[in-house]
Amino acid sequence: MSESKPNKPQLLVRVLVFGIVAFAAREVFARLFGFAGPLVAGAMVVFGSALLSNGVTLRIYERARFSDIGLKLDGDALRNFGWGATVGSGAALLVIAVSLLARLATLVPAPEQPRNVGSAVFVAIVLLMGAMGEEILFRGYGFQLLLARWGAFSTILPTAVLFAAAHGGNPDITELGYFNTFLWGVLFGLCFLRSGDLWLPIGVHFAWNWTLPLFGANLSGFTMSVTGYAMKWNASPIWSGGGYGPEASLLTTFVMPLAAYAIWRLPVRVDKPFLLREAS
Repeated sequence: MSESKPNKPQLLVRVLVFGIVAFAAREVFARLFGFAGPLVAGAMVVFGSALLSNGVTLRIYERARFSDIGLKLDGDALRNFGWGATVGSGAALLVIAVSLLARLATLVPAPEQPRNVGSAVFVAIVLLMGAMGEEILFRGYGFQLLLARWGAFSTILPTAVLFAAAHGGNPDITELGYFNTFLWGVLFGLCFLRSGDLWLPIGVHFAWNWTLPLFGANLSGFTMSVTGYAMKWNASPIWSGGGYGPEASLLTTFVMPLAAYAIWRLPVRVDKPFLLREAS
């Protein structure tokens, strides 16, 4: 573990090194997985970049284990992941239910996207790796270092902006898509504050990403073949999200405060990662 709390110049150097390693790792993994489709490549690139950037900076500056950023594998981790998954899937189901009940969309068979169990399992694994990668990257070492020194407001909002900007290359993203992705970044930061680990935000993130494709809705601009059904929208893009999917719709905007309230009321197991422990 680090022997003393870093001063401001040391803090900035550590965050800068974290960012440089993450960027360099991204370039390397992008070349390694250039043969894969955009969804698989994107998940593997962010997952690999997150592991390398966190692992290197933790080892150099803290002499700490990877699990010390809030990734301990125990019963509390499973509990927090489960609660997060409940909120994430619940939020997605609410968006889908309102869409169908209000006749904004209908659920129709999609012969061009046949149901395939193997494909569904593969998509679930890819989405889990993508969710884990994004949470470890955006709520891992750099985030926690800043959180310990600057506090919640000055850390969560800028990292949420970066989180939204990182999705700028996704197909069919809109201004509302950027805004909602920013709100997700804020929510994931609140998840970390609530539990002190990364399993709660990973659970929310993965379950939301997994539930939407089950009903044939686009996810962040990507169409995934999972169940053989698709959402046929009868509403304008402000409600459907257009090609980007419900994440670029007002329905998601309205659901976010409910998800935040649920997160704050959950009976999660609370921990305090060592970087924040040192700051107390």
